[in-house]
Order: sequence, then C-alpha cells, then structure tokens
Amino acid sequence: MFPQVSRRLFSSSSLLRNRAVVYTKNGPPSQIISAISYPSLPPPPPNTVNIRFILSPVNPADLNTIEGVYPSKPTASTNINSSGKGSQEEPVFVAGNEGLAEVVEVGEGVSGLEKGAWVVMDKPQLGTWATSRNVAAKQVIRLPFGKLSGLSEAQGATMTVNPTTAYNMLDSFVPLAPGDWIIQNGANSAVGKLVIQIAKIRGIKTINLVRPRDDLAGLVKELEKLGADKVLTYDELNDKSIRGKVKEWTDGKAIRFLTYKQDIRLGLNCVGGDPATAMARLLGQNAHLVSYGAMSKRPLSLPTSLFIFKNLVSHGFWQTRWTKENPRHKKEALIGTLAEWMSKGKLKVSDHEIVTIPKDDSDEVASQKIRDVLARISEGKVGKKVLLRLEGTESV
Repeated sequence: MFPQVSRRLFSSSSLLRNRAVVYTKNGPPSQIISAISYPSLPPPPPNTVNIRFILSPVNPADLNTIEGVYPSKPTASTNINSSGKGSQEEPVFVAGNEGLAEVVEVGEGVSGLEKGAWVVMDKPQLGTWATSRNVAAKQVIRLPFGKLSGLSEAQGATMTVNPTTAYNMLDSFVPLAPGDWIIQNGANSAVGKLVIQIAKIRGIKTINLVRPRDDLAGLVKELEKLGADKVLTYDELNDKSIRGKVKEWTDGKAIRFLTYKQDIRLGLNCVGGDPATAMARLLGQNAHLVSYGAMSKRPLSLPTSLFIFKNLVSHGFWQTRWTKENPRHKKEALIGTLAEWMSKGKLKVSDHEIVTIPKDDSDEVASQKIRDVLARISEGKVGKKVLLRLEGTESV
C-alpha cells in the first residue's frame, strides 16, 4: 500500500488540473470506468516524488483487473478529491499497471531521481491511467536512457510487462548458450515477438508456432525479419514428418570440432490446449515447459510419458510474482539492459496506437472516449496495443 502521506493527490485550494481513469466496483470495463478531475499536486512529502505520466498502456491484464478476475489487486484511493469520487466517502480504484512517467518534483531525502528523469513503475497496480501522481521514490525505477539517448516514449511505456516477461522466461529456467534451440507457441503475440528478438540478440535459435491464416506468408516474413529461425503452424504439428524436420534443424551443433544432438530444452506456452500438448512432445530430455498464458482457454494436458521418460519439468510464470520476489538491484539491471537494447534499435515494441484525451474535454466526454476504446479492445476490434495519453494543464 502507499504510505498515507504519499497518496495525497490534491490541495483544496488548487484548480482541477489533473485527470484519472477510475472505477468503484468490478465489472465490464467499458461500462464502469469514468474519468474524474482532481487538483494539481502539492509539493511532494519526504522520500516521495511527483510524477507526470507520459503514456500508459492498456494491457489485457488491466481489463481483467477491472473485471475483478486478475490476482493482482489495486489499492483504493480515498484522497483524490475532497468530495465525490475519490474522497473518503467514495473511494475509487485508479486503473492501469504500466506506464512511463517523468519526474516533475522531488521530495526531501530522495536520491538518484531528479526533475525530468524518466521512470517506470516498480510496484504493481500503482494506477497509471492518470495525469499525475505522488508516489514513494522506491516505487519507481529510473530509466538510464531517455528520449535524448534514443529511447522512444512508446518503448519506455511498454518496458515493464512484455519485454521483462520475455527476457525472464529465457533467462530463469534453462542455461541457454548461443546455438541452443527453444520452441514457443503464440509466436506472433507481443511477448512472442519479443522472445524472438531477445533470443536473436543472445544467439539462441527459435522454432515459432502460429495459427494458420490466409496471410500466413506475410506473418512468416514479419517474424523472420525479427529473427525467427523457423515458423510452423499448429496444423503442421500434426504432420508425422514434423519430428524428423525438427531433429534435422536442431542436430549438428558444433563444439570444438565435434557435433552432437541438440535437444530442445525450453518450450514457452501461452496457448494451452492441443497446440501446447503437441509442442511439448517435441521437447528433449530434461526440458522445461513454461506456461505464461492460456489464449485458447483450454487446459494444459501433458502425457505422463513426458515426465517419466523425458524428465519434463512444467512451470508457470507470472511477471508480477517475479517483480515482488526479486531485489531492486536485479530489476534495475534488467530494465537497464532492455532500455539499452531498445535505444540502440535491437529491440522493437509492437505496433501501437496512441489515444489522446485532450485537456479541454469534460469528464463526461473523456469517460465516453475511454469507454469506447475499452469496448473496442474487449471486442477484439483493435489490432494494435493502445497507449493512453491523458493531457493535463499542469505546467511541467
């Protein structure tokens, strides 16, 4: 939870210069969220900073959180306004888990952060769909690369969920060396594309599984441009010849003039159901299957023989848990590595659409615009990641 003093968001004598996207109960996001205005922030208390959000992504988990079906829960805010929504009488939840912010004022006792620094969130569910917030300095991580160093706003805003998930799954379960192979399904997802790119940076080879589609050739070309070595459809997994093809691809790794069979020891699953079962059968001895999603909404079903005869190990991965369990210096190092790769053009973010809510919009108009966006996302009518930009009249 926020320390009580660090959650202060208003001064009763200030003008309404900020805006937040909030809800008071769980339900369909496109029906229950609303935009509320609140005053400009007072000077930050000791050990806190005032931050201005630049861009805040809308992730699927954000919608699940609003619906009340996501394990990570936000903390209610009771002091956004002196009356009405956001007051002691009517607490609200500020939506949003991920975002890029700029430090606008630093409280006494804070070191390592200065006005103008870019920061990302180090605490889940801070409430990033807002114009400005006051947060504890330890709840944000400073980006070592800013706009002047080649990092874009969109890259900074999408730093802490998908890229960290991709990196950590490649790093946490199997010691992979250049030339090793991994296999993943959902390869055209945001995480899947990042897995391809990070593997390419590290010299790791990838077999990537996708759904069959009319524009398959275009998708294969896109994934290969990112660094994919092989791309297959789930239907091709049912071909009896596929096991032989995979062995042909992965055999013959050379070490000191010798060659040996290179089993696939890591599989990444975000689909579940039959595609995950078929993919698991291609894993080698002592392999690890890591599940981080269930896009098919089908259960994960694995043959017992894989555990008995191949010593398969099955894991679940949740980036929020990793964030909670790991020390700050490790998280800072990870963010630093990703930021460097992005700033040098080695790591690209998914296609995105920036939705700006102008400062001149009334709360009613802003609410409807955001509801419309969330409805389109829920209905699958948005093919790109949506990034919110809430304009405020705060002078920064």
